[in-house]
Amino acid sequence: MAQLNIHLTPNFERDLSRLMKVRRIKTKTEAIRVAVHESLEKALFIPSTVDFSNWLGLGIHASINKHPRFPRDDDLWK
Repeated sequence: MAQLNIHLTPNFERDLSRLMKVRRIKTKTEAIRVAVHESLEKALFIPSTVDFSNWLGLGIHASINKHPRFPRDDDLWK
């Protein structure tokens, strides 16, 4: 088995501890194996798609500035 040396940031170590508690994993080594394995499965088998369809029409609901700094687009360039 290959060996991998990594530096754990405090945030990663905190999250790893949470994973260990939730999954009842006893060692950091096993917790890292689980996390990497699940991440690889997700990356390889679940196609990555971005869906912005829920953004449609959001501009319509935005409030209108009643006192704009530049009343017309041409005023921006003067």
